[in-house]
Amino acid sequence: MAANVLVDASFLVAFLSRRDARYAWALAQARRLTLPWKTCEAALSETFHFLGAAGATSLANLLGQRAVICAFDLAAEMDEVLHLMQRYSDLPMSLADACLVRMTEQLPDSVVVTLDHDFQIYRRHRRKAISCIMPGCDSPG
Repeated sequence: MAANVLVDASFLVAFLSRRDARYAWALAQARRLTLPWKTCEAALSETFHFLGAAGATSLANLLGQRAVICAFDLAAEMDEVLHLMQRYSDLPMSLADACLVRMTEQLPDSVVVTLDHDFQIYRRHRRKAISCIMPGCDSPG
């Protein structure tokens, strides 16, 4: 398993919501992923929004236990993040996605766990594919 497991909001929502169509997949992945999972504030904000009040406690517990940690400084990386969003404006790329792509550029041996197939299009360092774990493509790479 990769040294740095980066989790997207889509994965966190599926993992924390038993009613989600991908809950079983997310649970199976969670059992094999090395903790702590790293993410960015934008992905956490999206997760809290999609979970709503009912699921917020579960995410707060993961954060409190340091099973999920915020490992990105948007203020320091703003220029690079905005450049990524501009490069992929045709998709369009969300702030959270841009932060996670930037994290793959900063953290060696990283894998993004997501349900968002746009990560198969995004490139780190302009040309390199991003290692992902997603439904239908569970092997990193």
